[in-house]
Amino acid sequence: MLDISKLKYALFDWDNTLVESRSSLTTAINEVLAAYHLPCWDKVKKLRDGSLSFKDNFPLIFGKIAEEAYTRYRDIYLRIMPTKIKTFPYVVKLLTYLSARGIQLYIISNKERILLEKEKELLFPKVYFRKIVCGHEAPADKPSPEHIYYALEEDMLPQKITPETVWVIGDSPLDSQAALNAHAQAIRIGRSIWGDEGEPNSQIIYFNDFKDFYQNLGTNT
Repeated sequence: MLDISKLKYALFDWDNTLVESRSSLTTAINEVLAAYHLPCWDKVKKLRDGSLSFKDNFPLIFGKIAEEAYTRYRDIYLRIMPTKIKTFPYVVKLLTYLSARGIQLYIISNKERILLEKEKELLFPKVYFRKIVCGHEAPADKPSPEHIYYALEEDMLPQKITPETVWVIGDSPLDSQAALNAHAQAIRIGRSIWGDEGEPNSQIIYFNDFKDFYQNLGTNT
């Protein structure tokens, strides 16, 4: 069982961690790719740099028209997302459980704020997050520890972060590496949508899903 007796802050990744947004992403990006007569996303995604956000990969895929293509993608995403976006079982239950015990909740995501805020309004209208940090708002995005330091700047000095007091929960190596770089506890949920899980790491705690995570908090429900 996990020990939350010293836990003060829980920082969550957004995409494929708290929300299932892959279906919205693939539908929108495939529509954009088709408009520019490019191959489908399953082929094009091989060009991406795993250390960059989805948005920051657009220049690698679209070159000089990256900004235009991303604007097109964002407009399509916002249009189709409300019918596709959803959270995962036990997510709200876990967030409620932690919050009720005085643990502060944060979101740290490389995603653009306008997209994340729209999704949050639909899925978590009653959940209180102390701070939300989106892409390009911190001095550096994940996997840099700066993303975590920026989220916690009003609450904890970087040198005070420990695995017992700060957890970083995400689905990908990007999230886990940010946690380890900040000396926080890395918790990995499920599998990365990019298929880049990497080799198992003894410093990371792995769970199959949020039900598994929730039950390992000693809730027994």
